[in-house]
Amino acid sequence: MLEDSFGREVTGVRVSLTDRCNFDCVYCHNEGLGDTRGPMEAQDDEMSADDVVRFLEVAREFDVGKVKFTGGEPMLREDLEEIIRRTPDEMEVSLTTNGTFLPGRAEALRDAGLERVNVSQDALDPDDFAKVTETGAYEQVLDGVRAAVEAGLSPVKLNMVVFEATAGYVPEMVEHVADNDGLRLQLIEYMPELTGNPEWAIDIQRVHDWLEEKADDIEIREMHGRRRYWVDGGMVEIVDPVENPEFCSNCHRVRVTHEGYLKGCLNRNDDLRSMGDMTKPEIRETFRETVANRVPYYGEYMVRGDDGEWEVNDEYIDV
Repeated sequence: MLEDSFGREVTGVRVSLTDRCNFDCVYCHNEGLGDTRGPMEAQDDEMSADDVVRFLEVAREFDVGKVKFTGGEPMLREDLEEIIRRTPDEMEVSLTTNGTFLPGRAEALRDAGLERVNVSQDALDPDDFAKVTETGAYEQVLDGVRAAVEAGLSPVKLNMVVFEATAGYVPEMVEHVADNDGLRLQLIEYMPELTGNPEWAIDIQRVHDWLEEKADDIEIREMHGRRRYWVDGGMVEIVDPVENPEFCSNCHRVRVTHEGYLKGCLNRNDDLRSMGDMTKPEIRETFRETVANRVPYYGEYMVRGDDGEWEVNDEYIDV
């Protein structure tokens, strides 16, 4: 297993299969890109199934045990089932999706080897949902969540980005997962560094404090030091990297863009390494280099300046 210079072993990879998406979420940095008419073959700028599998086979050689397929919307790839089926057997496979294509495909994905699914759902009211996603696909998402649960891909995690427009929906989302077996809630801190609009950010500690008051039980996960809150039988977890010093220091994943670039951190695009038409030996070396050059984003690559704002550490600025 590969370990970076900060002592972090790489145990998982996140692989983007496309940057295309049929949603236009207001908080997303890649909203609604490209041809989104429905599942189709890989586009010219996207890795083929062979490209993805070749990389995963190399990652598995280094004892990487988990892969999460993401997008854009990964279910816009008609070969998603094939990719999952060809993923090395020893790797746990999960998927992040907006859920609209899960009806009719959830069982096939499970049969191909998919084990878990995260579904983006930022509100329970159709009008509120439409304001955030700029789509009218609310019922399709609900159908997709039901299809995933019925297919045995549970617990299904509902991903909710918490920012100014959605913070008021948190209590009803917490109640929703408590009332529905097979669901869990993952509250994701809004990150202006990725999407801009810093005025949309809220103090995520307020959400922690509210959940702590409501919780029957609280767990601390080893991964990223995340807190899990059990409220009336429902599980709620907060993904809060910005002010959490343990988050980046405990990150055990590298990422691959839909174009086939390896990157050590979600937030950085200055450390990309193209795999292109590489052979397996070349991918092995590129993977080693990517891991060796990983840097915790918050607290190392980004540090607090004299004014209290995040700024790039001079050590990582080319001069």
